[in-house]
Formats: sequence, C-alpha cells, structure tokens
Amino acid sequence: MGKRTLQQRRGRGGIQFRAPKKGKLAPARYPPFPISETRWGVVTGLFDERGRSAPLAQITFDNGTVAYLPAVNGYYVGYKIEIGPEAEPKIGNILPLEKIPEGTTICNIEKNIGDGGKLIRASGCSAILRSKTATSAVINLPSGKTSIIDSRCRATIGEIAGGGRIEKPFLKAGAKYYAMKAKGKPYPRVRGVAMISVYHPFGGGRHQHTIHKSKSVSKTAPPGAKVGDIASRKTGKKKLIKTIKEAE
Repeated sequence: MGKRTLQQRRGRGGIQFRAPKKGKLAPARYPPFPISETRWGVVTGLFDERGRSAPLAQITFDNGTVAYLPAVNGYYVGYKIEIGPEAEPKIGNILPLEKIPEGTTICNIEKNIGDGGKLIRASGCSAILRSKTATSAVINLPSGKTSIIDSRCRATIGEIAGGGRIEKPFLKAGAKYYAMKAKGKPYPRVRGVAMISVYHPFGGGRHQHTIHKSKSVSKTAPPGAKVGDIASRKTGKKKLIKTIKEAE
C-alpha cells in the first residue's frame, strides 16, 4: 500500500502546510480614519516581514495612530504622506479613486469601501486608473484584466517597492526551501507521473510518460483519486480557443 498523496496530506491541515504566524509584525492595512477626513503621517520605519514579498512601511500619523502598509517606491524614513480626499495626488499619498487623476499608477487598492487595501500589494506591482464615472472607477490590473471598483475606495499612488525580486536566482535548493517555508508552501513538489502507481493515480508504467487517461475526475471522487482537473466541464484546445474568443 502506498503513502497518502500530497492532496490528502494538505487536506488534513498539518502545521507543515500552514503559513507561520511567527515573524509577523502587524496587519498591513489602512488606518480606520473616516473616509471624509484628511490626515498626514511620517514613515518611521521600513521592515522586512516573513512571508511578504514587499517591504513593510511603519507610518505614524498626526494623531499618534501607527499603521503598517506595503512600502511604495520612493518611501524613506522621514517621508511625509497624506491620507484622505484633500490629499495631494503625489507618490505615496492615499486618496479615494474619485480624487485620483485618470492614467495614474496606483497600488494597494481597496476592493470594498474601508477594507484596508486588498489588491496590488506584491513587490513591484502596480495598476493604472483607466477611467472614472460618477460612482465607479475602471482599473487595469497587472494581469491585463479590467476591474470596476467603487470610486470611494482608497488607493496609494505609486508602485509597490521591491520590484525585480524574481530576477535574482535562488542558486541553491536550500534558499528555495526556506523561501517556500516562510509562505507555508510545500517544497519540493514531485510530479505525479514521476511516482510509482501505488503513490499516485498518474504514476506507473515502464517509462515516465504523459498520463494515458483522462485527467478529469468527479467532484465526488475519493481523496486518493481526486487529482488533476476536478469536475472540469471542458479542457484542452477547445477550451483555450473559447477563452481567447471571450477575451477578444
């Protein structure tokens, strides 16, 4: 009898598959100021948080509130920023989308009003405010997709710091291991076709080859067999052509 598959072990919820809480500084989100209120703050520290690709900026506001936000290119200790509808639209300031000029590069965007920032928070990422209406804003995301968001949601002007991070090679398997461990991701990952048949449904055969059966499985399949395309309606070339046509 073979060992449990990776999906089975992850589904059990062991601590080796959870993102660690140790090394976390604080939740990175906008301070809970009223949307109509404008305040100023100063960057009092720049930190590296475990499991986060971008540096974290500690910002102390004029009323003593301390907030942690993903740092923007151009931040340094002592840099002054503003948050609110009356803030100047310059690098690092936080404004509602309705107050930001069209064509501006933005990041750390709220998905819903007051949620503290949910979109575009990874290192080197930015979006473009394409257009605005009376109640909503159209944003071009790094993936190429377009998102329509309430114009009262806040965003930071500029680009998240730490760009070019993925251009540096790991060089050693150990460096990759610790990078994945900080994010709670399994490493290394072995392909199913590289295993023997008792260890994985895709394994077995005289030689290592592609899967000679359908990868699609029912959503009611048992845990050991639930690998591949789970309950997929369509896969392959026809699905790709359909996706391209919808994008056009």
